[in-house]
Amino acid sequence: MKISYNWLRQFLKINRTPEETGELLTDLGLEVEGIHSFQSVKGGLKGIVIGEVISCGPHENADRLKVTKVDLGNGQPVQIVCGAPNVATGQKVPVATVGTTLYDEKGTPWEIKKSKIRGESSHGMICAEDELGLGKSHEGIMVLDTNLPSGTPAAKLFEIEDDHVFEIGLTPNRADAMSHMGVARDLKAGLQQQGEQQELITPSVSSFHVDSRNLRIPIKIEDAELVPRYCGITISEVKIAESPKWLQNRLKAINITPKNNVVDVTNYVMHELGQPLHAFDASKISGGEIHVKTLPAGTKFTTLDEVERDLHEEDVMICDAEKPLAIAGVFGGIGSGVTSETTSLFIESAYFNPITVRKTAKRHGLNTDASFRYERGIDPNITEYALKRAVLLIQELAGGNVTSDIDDHYPKKIEDFPVFLTFDKINTLIGQNLAKETVKSILTSLEIRVNNVTETGMGLTIPAYRVDVKRESDVIEEILRVYGYNNIEFGEKINASVANSSRFEDYKIQNLISNQLVGQGFFETMANSLTSPAHAGLSEQLKEEHSVKMLNPLSQDLSVLRQSLLFSGLEAVSYNLNRKRNDLKFFEFGKSYHQFQSGKVENKHLTLFISGNRSGENWSTTLQKGNFFYLKGIVTTVLDRLGISETKSSPVKNDIFSEGITLNFQKKKLVEFGVVKKKILKNFDINQEVLFADFNWEELIEISKTQQNKFRNIPKFQPVKRDFALLLDNSVRFEDIFALAFKTEQKILKNVNLFDVYEGENLPEGKKSYAVSFILQDETKTLTDKQIDKTMNKLQQNFEKQLGAELR
Repeated sequence: MKISYNWLRQFLKINRTPEETGELLTDLGLEVEGIHSFQSVKGGLKGIVIGEVISCGPHENADRLKVTKVDLGNGQPVQIVCGAPNVATGQKVPVATVGTTLYDEKGTPWEIKKSKIRGESSHGMICAEDELGLGKSHEGIMVLDTNLPSGTPAAKLFEIEDDHVFEIGLTPNRADAMSHMGVARDLKAGLQQQGEQQELITPSVSSFHVDSRNLRIPIKIEDAELVPRYCGITISEVKIAESPKWLQNRLKAINITPKNNVVDVTNYVMHELGQPLHAFDASKISGGEIHVKTLPAGTKFTTLDEVERDLHEEDVMICDAEKPLAIAGVFGGIGSGVTSETTSLFIESAYFNPITVRKTAKRHGLNTDASFRYERGIDPNITEYALKRAVLLIQELAGGNVTSDIDDHYPKKIEDFPVFLTFDKINTLIGQNLAKETVKSILTSLEIRVNNVTETGMGLTIPAYRVDVKRESDVIEEILRVYGYNNIEFGEKINASVANSSRFEDYKIQNLISNQLVGQGFFETMANSLTSPAHAGLSEQLKEEHSVKMLNPLSQDLSVLRQSLLFSGLEAVSYNLNRKRNDLKFFEFGKSYHQFQSGKVENKHLTLFISGNRSGENWSTTLQKGNFFYLKGIVTTVLDRLGISETKSSPVKNDIFSEGITLNFQKKKLVEFGVVKKKILKNFDINQEVLFADFNWEELIEISKTQQNKFRNIPKFQPVKRDFALLLDNSVRFEDIFALAFKTEQKILKNVNLFDVYEGENLPEGKKSYAVSFILQDETKTLTDKQIDKTMNKLQQNFEKQLGAELR
């Protein structure tokens, strides 16, 4: 939000520099993010002086140029070559002296230098109005009607305004500070706390009066809940013209382009007092009446930006007897605004329901200065005052007569509200005892009325425009920001307590696994929990009726909470692939959200995504694609790190994976992982394989609490390795071999490993060959050949009998 320093000085007699003022505003909670200078004319006419042409003659070498002598007031006339057709002796003219910087229409600077033009020296330039930024004409030089002496800076004649503009990062709760008066009100409280007594100078409307009542436009409000207050008035016989320089400068300083005297007044009052206004051409109001109401869904309406919009049934509209004229509190319509032919006005000043305005603005993708204020909550009791202020300014700048009374619809006044503030609460929250008189003084400076003071506290009345001050703690925050956070003393000691926490705290386990995955080359992602409802249609597991829908979505693509972390992860994969990052390993901790008949459910997950090569190119390694078994290894390391080893696997049963496995622990599903189906990847424009794992994080945490780490001595005796080449049916899995091996020999069998798989020529149909190694070890003595052969024979017999295996 932009705030003009000069404009603030209309409310307060500030004796501080802009920089000092900015520091105080920041201390008050209105953070000044930057201060930049503004000049009504770029360059401020620096180096431009008033000169008098004392002679003017033809140029010997150019028919269209003239050689002049110009008095600059220093007793030494200078020669200037001028090409303007209207230059003549005796004229007072603006002169850019040597070394002056001028700016072209694009703002590019260029410097006036001593030069020779067709053989004649020229010491400056006599300027046209467009060359100085004072107008657009280039028909000739400016001839000044002034008695100011030669050498007088031109800035004095043209009343160039120099200003400083504060860029304030306004927080959403500070609706009261969305105007120059609101900022000045805070500044007054801050100055008073520092011992500078200031009076807030507000614009007077005492001269407002009604001239006649011959253009009354009745107002009808359909729903007072949506439109708590609405004021309107008419003005006739106005003349639409350009605004005076002072008003244009005020608006330009805060980056608003002047339009005409009437529209500029409505913008001026909005930024001055915080009350949005809208001016209608009264002659375009059919039926001579205003209806504030909602319209059927799908009604067409064209706004000022010439965009035709489909209205929502909850959009509040300003209508006449036949058609809509404006979207209430958001944007005007193209057919009812003020034009150069307008002679009569209907001026609106209202307080609309903030929630309604916010929803309407979001639905139509509009963010206007008016909606910015209405949706945060303006002062409902300033509506009539602001309207009078605007009427007086319009009469001053555009003439006209007030031709109706103010029609004010305010059926239920929005009252100020009471809060009881206890002194103990103040001292507890602030951590320092503040004098009662200091507290009372600060509250009074903030226009919070102190009704009574007791031994325990104060009875207060909070003004209605302070929509963010509802509780005792809110009032204390107000006291503290005016008193000054920097004025709170530090104690001489720091008290701290050590809390006992379990090593199974969620964040501790999450950090543990995160560090492990990062060490394995993964990057953590954090995706938006809001997603598109279209994702629910990509899998039969997800149901649209189970989506948790946002009441006020930012857009249709962010209108529901995600039911799965898969699709937001695939968006991240697609984003990176489109930027030529083809080797990806991601993990994310996040939640899924579901709306069931029994209520809303949140589940926390850990998800893994692998696509492309396992690692980047390197001269010392061979590139290897990430595959299902690589993902399985990563999944296993996560479970092992949590002490979970005794899992049972089963084929995955969903339409997300083309192939996959589910790992369970005592009938509880821990993780699903596999290869994502190509038809799902196609929706995200992904053309390479993506591997995905989805852990039930909450189950992992609970199960890890029951697992105990066991430590044992390193065996002193050597292990023995033996291999089998087994011919098996295609239906036999390595998991079956692994389980049967340990069932056969539990004492000395330490590990079983599959190190080669062969399927193809020279094997019977429906068969495959597994090369399996077995590690045997006795931790108490050295194994003998007899023991080893006996164990291997038992393994062979069981494999042949139970799995139908043959030794190759």
